[in-house]
Amino acid sequence: MKGALNLGKVFRIDIKIHWTFFLIFVWVVLVELQQGGGLDSILFNAAFILLIFLCVVLHELGHALMARRFGVVTKKITLLPIGGVASLEKIPEEPYQELLVAIAGPLVNVFIATLLYFTLPVSDVMELQLPEMLEELNQLSLGNFLFYLFLANVALVVFNLIPAFPMDGGRVLRALLAMYVGRVKATAIAAGIGQFIAIIFLFLGLFYNIFLIFIALFVFIGAYGENKMVQHRALLKGHKVHEAMLTKITYLHPDDSMKKVLEHVLSGTERDFVVMSDGKALGILPYDLIMEPSRDKETLVKDIMVKDFKSLSKDAPLGDVLGMMESGKSRFFPVTNENQELVGAIDLTNLNEFILLQSRLQF
Repeated sequence: MKGALNLGKVFRIDIKIHWTFFLIFVWVVLVELQQGGGLDSILFNAAFILLIFLCVVLHELGHALMARRFGVVTKKITLLPIGGVASLEKIPEEPYQELLVAIAGPLVNVFIATLLYFTLPVSDVMELQLPEMLEELNQLSLGNFLFYLFLANVALVVFNLIPAFPMDGGRVLRALLAMYVGRVKATAIAAGIGQFIAIIFLFLGLFYNIFLIFIALFVFIGAYGENKMVQHRALLKGHKVHEAMLTKITYLHPDDSMKKVLEHVLSGTERDFVVMSDGKALGILPYDLIMEPSRDKETLVKDIMVKDFKSLSKDAPLGDVLGMMESGKSRFFPVTNENQELVGAIDLTNLNEFILLQSRLQF
């Protein structure tokens, strides 16, 4: 995700913070100044926000470490104003595994809230009359700070378990449904419920809190995207790379100039190329490198080609290729046979066309 600052690694997972996260502190300062607050109240609230997001990081680590038990790698956790996002390499497809991964995050917040409940005299505060409670909680004290942290973790549990896919509650719902109706139908049901709840959030946000509008958009788009992804993977199940690969492709030579490459781009429909020499693939030249504004037409292919590339076997599952493309590793792969000879290539455009054809054939 662009514009993210790397804070370091925890359990070999990058912890990043997006620049928009700091807008929360600007908002806190403005609200406190508007309400007549001083430096003490600003620092109190800023520290509280930092502790909440520490709890969010622990929440996401709960997901990541549980996923690791099932062989799923988590590359990074990114903090955003609306919460944290753990970038799992994939979501476990076994329902019980997804259930455990989804519930692991909220259980971390349950543990934190339980620890704070028995550490603090929560019951004493809750027994106060409302005017006395408000007066007590208005004090800038360590006890109140921890009490607010207890309430925040309770809120995180309740909010994340709302059955609005792709939130934790939606994934729990999908996992439970998948045990009975299959993953594809379960995803469609969970995504539909998530989008319905997103519409409710949108209307509430219009009248009460604009923050809910951003959550509504996140839930609606996320539910739609996840549903499409699961449908696509179902269509690709059982199919191999050689069924969707490009076989009539143009090969570049390392000593070709960019002028010649641009002629290939303009005269055909290919956007990415394999660089060959003496019958061996030496690299690939993606479209974004070709079209860089500063690129000189006399530049040679060998000077800019990507040498660190991955080739795919023609018998590799297409579902795995889609996962690699969606994760951003690459959108273009040379394809080889059992003798490691180049037999074609596959890109995202052709894969999407194959998905479209498979969806038509089902009707």
